[in-house]
Amino acid sequence: MLKFIRIILSPLTILYKFIINLRNSFFDKNTFKQTKVNAKVVSVGNLTVGGSGKTPFVIMLTKYLKSKKNRVGVLSRGYGRNSKGYHLVSKGDAPLIDVSKSGDEILLVSIECKVPTAVSEKRVIGAQNFLNDVKLETIVLDDAFQHRWIWRDLNILIIDQKFLSNVNSTDQNLLPLGSMREPFESTKRADLIVINRKFSPKITLPLKLKHYFLEKSLYYSYYSVEGIYDVKDNKKYTTKDFEGQHSLVVCGIAKPFSFLRILGENNINI
Repeated sequence: MLKFIRIILSPLTILYKFIINLRNSFFDKNTFKQTKVNAKVVSVGNLTVGGSGKTPFVIMLTKYLKSKKNRVGVLSRGYGRNSKGYHLVSKGDAPLIDVSKSGDEILLVSIECKVPTAVSEKRVIGAQNFLNDVKLETIVLDDAFQHRWIWRDLNILIIDQKFLSNVNSTDQNLLPLGSMREPFESTKRADLIVINRKFSPKITLPLKLKHYFLEKSLYYSYYSVEGIYDVKDNKKYTTKDFEGQHSLVVCGIAKPFSFLRILGENNINI
């Protein structure tokens, strides 16, 4: 069955690759012009269709910039929202619009970071409107590696270590056959690459892929378990409070394997 699906999807993948390569060549040759906005722009993105850990990284980066007294805001596409166009989500305090209009990811960023946030499918127009609404020094673009119309001062690429380790898997093909938005060659655009090992031990880069990361600023990120939070009552529990219990688990992340695994390692029965 899998072989049959691959045969069906292969022509579409070839077409997708042609379109992606053509588009990137237009940007590389400056046929398509990038627009600068009146603020520093840091883009955080990935090569795949989710599950790399962009949102936690955006939250960490934004909190760091805020701690350095930088007037920072976050601009996202707003995946899953029912609205279109530009919307100011927050000015740094309470959300200004409902989650149905903003999307859940940017609302989480707003609550966690307490910085101005906004959503827009078109990042140039979104950034310009954002700067008209709020005085900012830096805009962090969430999931913008492929959104090349806007100039960025720093291009950060997040890659899931588990994805990298699955060399020659179907997953490492371009859409729609695999989960890659762009080929590994696109790593050349990144100023900084972060390999997210999540809860797993650090592994050596696969030999077949190693040359894509040469002469790059390469870092590893990981998660640590701090506890379980009751967001309604603002209470914190340790994992031991749930040890041995049969628990119903609901999550809204693209690839929950590491999340489910760490629950199991802490003896929480799912």
